[in-house]
Amino acid sequence: MTEAARPLISWPDPVLQLAGFLAVFVTLGAIGLRYRVLPGLMRSALADERELAASSTTRAARLALAGAALTVIVFAIRLPQMSAQRHLSIAAMFARDPMLDLQAGLSALALAGFGFAAAGIAWGWLPAAVGVVVGLLRAALIGQWSRMLNPVHELAGGLWIGTLFIVLSAALPVAMRPSRTPERRAALAALLIREFSPLALTSAAVLGVFGVLTAWRHLKHWSALWTTPYGITLLIKLGLVAIVLALGAWNWRRMKPRLGEEAGARLLRRSALVEVSLAGAVLAVTAVLVSLPSP
Repeated sequence: MTEAARPLISWPDPVLQLAGFLAVFVTLGAIGLRYRVLPGLMRSALADERELAASSTTRAARLALAGAALTVIVFAIRLPQMSAQRHLSIAAMFARDPMLDLQAGLSALALAGFGFAAAGIAWGWLPAAVGVVVGLLRAALIGQWSRMLNPVHELAGGLWIGTLFIVLSAALPVAMRPSRTPERRAALAALLIREFSPLALTSAAVLGVFGVLTAWRHLKHWSALWTTPYGITLLIKLGLVAIVLALGAWNWRRMKPRLGEEAGARLLRRSALVEVSLAGAVLAVTAVLVSLPSP
């Protein structure tokens, strides 16, 4: 008798991967909003711009708090699986692997920081940002530079799409409140998008570069793109990413100039929602991709 074929994917790995990606994107998005999009509004001489910044910050912190909690939950769920793979108890794993202690500590730091920020305590943002960013790039702390491709790729994607999601869900609804005049709604929406655009462009460029490097590291040869499940799934992901990039470029070139009008702001909002939805599909495919064996 022959041994039964081993399945390509071990469930629920893709589900946990997707949950982890979503958590990272939401928390990074909140950090992108707080430290890149809103600082100018916080210092503004106009009361409605300062009010927009304050309300958006609180809303973003609450979303990020949920993301940080999801990060902790996914980490806790993975521990028994890691324990079985290493043939060690959970306590022994933490005793032997200081990176696990670091990961747990930084996740707790981010959770606590976002908790304080959600309660309106401004200094909570700093430990939250440290917990998320250093937690993602923690391999650099011990010089494991070969393990930095995926984290940097994820960081860039989170700062682009995650921040766009937080702008759409936490900041634009405040800017577009019916209590404001149509002209003021359009002006505030335009201000948010102008502040977000440089971050989006930079992050998209970094995402592209590190995406190519990551793909080459796993594929090794071009034929693996169409001859292996990993390669075919990667092609699907690349197709979706190309659509997201094209839609983002279209929003920036065609829709951004129309932000002086309220109708233009609403149209851009709908288009950006489509962009975020497609990015969610990219994350779902990526969750399957990283669960597949490399060629």
